[in-house]
Amino acid sequence: MKELLSLNKYFSKYKVRFGLGILFVTIANVFAVLPPVVIRSVLDQVYENIALYRLIGESSLSEVFVKEIMSVVMISGLILIAFALTRGIFMFFMRQTIIVMSRHIEYDQKNEIYDQYQKLDTAFFKTHQTGDLMSRMSEDVSRVRMYTGPAIMYTLNLIVLTVMSVWGMFRVSWELSLFSLFFLPLLAFSMIRINAVINKRSGKIQAQLGGLTSLAQEAFSGIRVIKSYVQEEAMQQSFEAASKNYRKSNIDLAKTEAMYTPLMGLFIGLSLIVTIFVGGRMVIANQITVGNIAEFIIYISMLTFPVSTLGWTSSMMQRAAASQKRINDFLNIKPDIVSPETAYSAPLKGDIEFREVSFTYPHTGIKAIDHFDLKIRAGEKVAIIGKTGSGKSTLSHLLFRMYDVQQGSVLVDGVDIKDWHLKHLREQISYVPQEVFLFSDTVAANIAFGAGDKVMTEVSEVAKAAHIDREIRGLKDGYETIVGERGIMLSGGQKQRVSIARALAKQHQVLILDDSISAVDNTTEQHILANLQANLKEQTVIIITHRIFKNWDFDQIIVMDDGRIIERGTHEELIAAKGYYAEIYEYQVMQ
Repeated sequence: MKELLSLNKYFSKYKVRFGLGILFVTIANVFAVLPPVVIRSVLDQVYENIALYRLIGESSLSEVFVKEIMSVVMISGLILIAFALTRGIFMFFMRQTIIVMSRHIEYDQKNEIYDQYQKLDTAFFKTHQTGDLMSRMSEDVSRVRMYTGPAIMYTLNLIVLTVMSVWGMFRVSWELSLFSLFFLPLLAFSMIRINAVINKRSGKIQAQLGGLTSLAQEAFSGIRVIKSYVQEEAMQQSFEAASKNYRKSNIDLAKTEAMYTPLMGLFIGLSLIVTIFVGGRMVIANQITVGNIAEFIIYISMLTFPVSTLGWTSSMMQRAAASQKRINDFLNIKPDIVSPETAYSAPLKGDIEFREVSFTYPHTGIKAIDHFDLKIRAGEKVAIIGKTGSGKSTLSHLLFRMYDVQQGSVLVDGVDIKDWHLKHLREQISYVPQEVFLFSDTVAANIAFGAGDKVMTEVSEVAKAAHIDREIRGLKDGYETIVGERGIMLSGGQKQRVSIARALAKQHQVLILDDSISAVDNTTEQHILANLQANLKEQTVIIITHRIFKNWDFDQIIVMDDGRIIERGTHEELIAAKGYYAEIYEYQVMQ
């Protein structure tokens, strides 16, 4: 449970709400333990008056006694109604403070976790599953909220109510109190054991449900493959087998949960029988009154629900502790790539230099760059060509400082990239990744993403430069069309061009295109390249590709293989060298 101590900072932050919550719990329970006293008093008065009424018999005084009895009952009834209303009001305040506090803590935790996600390195996301990362923000935080809200509220309620009720019972008779309370610890123990079994089986069911959902999702996603290979029956049998296991686990859980209410009824019944039996003997012995027995019965009834929730609250605390440990472990991860304390910030000119750079991916051990040297002057247009796995895309990752080099250095405007302010550096570089990602938003919002408050005319201009404006206007809602999850409403080429427009909309001095026009036809490719040449005369442009763009006069063309430069020069120089570049060009021309 020590993991839950990390939540103390939130309790301290919302100490006023928490303190008021404790106060309201106490006041609400004061008005909960007063009714038994009133009921005991009225029953004793009624019992005494009835005894006197029987002694007097039919006389003029009998009407007086009847009126007296009715007056006592009416006044007591009004008092009980007032107590119930007052308790209800303070229970409302109790929830408004403690439960609302838990929602504030949930909000703070989600923001803290999301902020940590933003800070972590690319390497972290390469080695962690998306589902696991999402569960920390949703399921884990929700479990912790159940502790900071309901679990704490019910625990406080149990403590305060138990102390007040037990004190009220011992105040009347310690002997009867011991007999009456004997079965309540047994009830609490039984509830805790049953909840432990329920939690274990619930966890198993959740895991089976996750597998069942994944199986269904996989089948729906791959329905065309299933049908083409005529595997509908095999998949149906596989799903039925998983469903049977899920059904069996749910039935076992239902059997366990079925014990909950009978056990509670058993122990309550035993407590009431013992109270009435022992209390009756004490009434005969003139040690207590008839009203005291009623008072004890009400106390026991009041304690039943709080005591029975012990198992539930302890279960919530255990779950919250496990979830908070996962959250703490995540929040304690320190990103390797951060801005230095005295970070360099200045307008980017566009001079880039890779100096004896070597890099190995930490999560795979694959050496992607090996003693790489390249100098790019501001405003130059450079093409980096090579086959898949040659290390081309890794250069863009290093230039964005998604990873840090293990050997050598990357210089931007003559300053080591590790000395730059990270945010300031990335703000001035536009990047179109190889794997295009669009948000489930409008086309306009996707283009303007990261570019501030771009007006519609500016969005349209960069869309024209990316040769996508006409196709966007042909959509049902034009620029306000929702592209769907990951841009599913658009074709591969359209997504690439929207991504290029997004990069152009950003104020930048360096543009990196990582194989980002591979899904377009040759005519569209030529339009895009012509527009880029016209609009990016002053900017440094790095185009990473496996194809040759013969109509673009690059200042440098770099040919890579196994993380090294095997050829460099202009188009004419490389053709004349009759090396790897010339072979690619000849093959491309023949297509």
